[in-house]
Amino acid sequence: MEIGVNILNFGPHATPSGLESWTAFAETSGLGFAMISDHVAVTPDVAAQYPAPFYDPFTTLAWLAGRTSRIMLGTTVAVLPYRHPLHTARVTANLAELSGGRLILGVGTGWSPLEYAALDVPFDGRGRATDDHLRTIIDAWTHDEIIHNGQTVSTAPRPTPPPPVWVGGDSAPAVRRAARFGDAWHPLFASPAWLRESGLPALREAAAAAGRPVPALAPRIRIHRTETSLASRDPGQGDTAQIRDDIEGYRSLGATHLLLDTYLGDPATIRTPEEDQAVLAELLDL
Repeated sequence: MEIGVNILNFGPHATPSGLESWTAFAETSGLGFAMISDHVAVTPDVAAQYPAPFYDPFTTLAWLAGRTSRIMLGTTVAVLPYRHPLHTARVTANLAELSGGRLILGVGTGWSPLEYAALDVPFDGRGRATDDHLRTIIDAWTHDEIIHNGQTVSTAPRPTPPPPVWVGGDSAPAVRRAARFGDAWHPLFASPAWLRESGLPALREAAAAAGRPVPALAPRIRIHRTETSLASRDPGQGDTAQIRDDIEGYRSLGATHLLLDTYLGDPATIRTPEEDQAVLAELLDL
């Protein structure tokens, strides 16, 4: 199982030097991948959780690709309806080619009605729009020319091979989307118990209905280490032993990748990159 880290591309420590230090930590520590978040219009509801500055994921990943040589780089997750699918297809194809095939495209539908309104994109129907965008992106990645809105569009350079698509979300439509389009399912903060009892059986059922292989499992969990063990907790919370047990729990489910996220969702809890990296180094014996 590859272990990766979620890099904060927002908040007080989101600076070029901070972003570079995170990727250097990931690469030199032997981690397998690093991922960053996506917002385009930082409306008040978004800013309450993801304070400024907020760095664009694709621009940032392209810059970080030039400062690394080994690790995979990706989005957790790109909100597909925010951008035209032909634009997303070209940007990601270029990034994959220029990075030597090191891009993971994690995708989702987003959650902010205000951000959708600011971008003049309908919030209702965002799931259907995400499916439509995925079809177009994958089509553009795999054909020299496609027909879009009645127009012939050249897609070169095409990425060879196409980047893996990780589909986020744990709702029934998201699981079906992962089964239809995804190379991996990328649920956020799902416990091993829920995955075993509900999530993975639903994914297998959806894959069978779609006539596709079952996507790989690539979850993301929040890491909050405490000095003492916790009796009641979410996955990734507790002392070192408890969190290590959680990591083994995902491994036992057959997860191919596990993304560790040190951000707890509250700007007041943001620590320096050095503090977060020290926690991860101890947890993973880096």
